[in-house]
Order: sequence, then C-alpha cells, then structure tokens
Amino acid sequence: MGDSAIEESSDLASEAAATARRKADHLRINLEEDVRAKGITAGFEAYRFIHQALPELDLAAVRTGTTIFGKRLGSPLLISSMTGGVAQAGLINRNLATAAQSLGVAMGLGSLRLALEHPDTAALFQVRDAAPDILLFANLGAVQLNYGYGPKECLRAVQLVGADALFLHLNSLQEALQPEGNVNFSGLAARIAAVCAALPIPVIVKEVGWGISADVARLLSEAGVAAIDVAGAGGTSWSEVERFRAGSPRQAQVSRAFSSWGMSTVESLLAVRDATPHLPVFASGGIRSGVDVAKAIALGASLVGLASPVLRAATESAEAVQEELQATIEELRICMFCIGVGSIEALQGATSLGRLVAAP
Repeated sequence: MGDSAIEESSDLASEAAATARRKADHLRINLEEDVRAKGITAGFEAYRFIHQALPELDLAAVRTGTTIFGKRLGSPLLISSMTGGVAQAGLINRNLATAAQSLGVAMGLGSLRLALEHPDTAALFQVRDAAPDILLFANLGAVQLNYGYGPKECLRAVQLVGADALFLHLNSLQEALQPEGNVNFSGLAARIAAVCAALPIPVIVKEVGWGISADVARLLSEAGVAAIDVAGAGGTSWSEVERFRAGSPRQAQVSRAFSSWGMSTVESLLAVRDATPHLPVFASGGIRSGVDVAKAIALGASLVGLASPVLRAATESAEAVQEELQATIEELRICMFCIGVGSIEALQGATSLGRLVAAP
C-alpha cells in the first residue's frame, strides 16, 4: 500500500471515529441533560376534546389500526429516528424494533451515512431479523445530496436495512450550529426531486425539531415527496443538544439563542396540511401522550412520531419500550372512546364533528 493510500485510509478511520464520537455524545446528552425546547411547546394544549358522556360505543370495539404505504399498522404510531452507529445505539435500535414488531407500529432508523461510508457499522442499524413485518424507514440527511450523495446512495441505504421507505431529514439549524456541520443547502429541492423520481419506494422529507412551513411543504410537494413529517418544535431541541456539545463559551451562547426557535408541532401540522392537502402528513415533536396522538390525528396527521418518551426505555429492554408504547396506545383508545369515535378514520374527522375544539 502506497503512502497516499495509507494516508487516505487513516483519514477515513479518523472521520469515522469523529462521527461515532458525535453520535455517542448526542445519545449521552439526550439521556442525561435537559434538552427540551425552552419557551415553546408543541401546541396541543391549545385544543381540547369535547367529552361525550354517552359515547354509544363499546370500548372493546375501538380500533386503532391504520394503513400507511400499503402496510397495516396496529396503531398510527412511529418510533421516530433517533440513533445508530455506536454499540449502545445498536442495542437501542434492536429493543425499539422488537417492541415495534410486537405492537405493529412503524419505526425510523437514525442516519445511515456512517453505515454507508463505514460498512463495519452497518450491523448496528440492521433490525429486520427482530422486526420482519414493521413499516421501516431508512434515513439520510438531505444535505448529503449536496456533498456527493445521490439516488444510488439513497437506494443503498434502503437496501442495507431492508426498509420500506426513506426519510430525508432537514436539519439546517443543527448543521449551522456544529463546527463540523454541512451547511450548503442550496439547490437541494431539485436533488430531492431526483431521488423521489429514481427510487422505487416512498421518499418522505422530515425536519428534526423545528417544523416545516407552508412554503417548504409546497416546494417538497413539487419535488414529488410521498409524505412530510413536520417534526415541529416543543420536544427535544437539537440546538440545546449542540449547546451541551459546545467546545467554547461562544459556541454555547450561539446555540442557546435558538432554544425557543421553530414552528410548534401543531402550527406546522396545520400549515402543511392546508398547503398540501393531497399529501399524508406525519406529526412528531413533543408528543407525550396518547391524547396528544389523538389530537394530532384529529388535526390532520396520518402517522404520529415519538422519540424521547421511548429512548430511555430502550436503554433498558424491549419490554420496557413495549410497556411505554402500550400505555400510549391505551390512552389513545380511551380518548377515542370518550369522544365517541371507534376508528382512526372517524378520529380524523373529529374536528369537523365538533369533537376537537380550540381551548378557551
């Protein structure tokens, strides 16, 4: 091996180690620090359900099943993309996948960039043996399409984990706050359109916690995305996560300035729903109960994502994750029962029925 090849190999190994450290930092900080958004909530408190004292339903007959992209789910829940690429994350992903399989809910994986560039880490993302039947989303940063990635790499990511669909995530603020961030987001809509046209599976664009506006939703619709995950503000704030990673007081100060940044989940959900009524909309960001799930669906969501509420459970066991999700599903079912709707389809019409109204 020549000197240049040795140097290139060393650079790749160094880059992989740095990426792994960043992922480990993100995981540790999410588990140990208060990284909730400050001064902004997900917005669900602005709505309330009208209780039906006589629901004319048998609770046992309430059904939470739904179909997304041809897959039947037991409940309209998505375990949102969280982590991958380090040993602890591999265990977390398997616990999440095992619980998802047992309950029939969807799951998103963390960014697969590391697995594509360093195949020795791929096993940390591969969960199909634990969850052969779930709706599974691969995940890559959309900005990587401006840094050498294209449809071929996106398809490789999907095939690597046996996914049914692909998330391309938008995290412009997070990248801007990282000293090592990739910040060239110019011309990205056209590159997203090329991926949508080339891939044989649904491509969904998601934010990571600051919401998607009506203007961006229309741009994504024109690009041909199959759905949009608003991932609004009010839950985990990645600017707060980056604040805890900051290497200097100045970096920490800059990150702190964005602790209340973004569109709330409800604000973004309504904006995207109205701007792109033909597209399925996923709601994530600050979802903390089955009642939040029910409100999101009544406001127009087809699928509702949770991350923080199951992350800590996933460090323990698949059973702990299952217990957390079962409580959320039970809350959703009881909420549906108490407003007199027996199916997810009926819940989606709760606003027009007058069962969900603005809080006084």
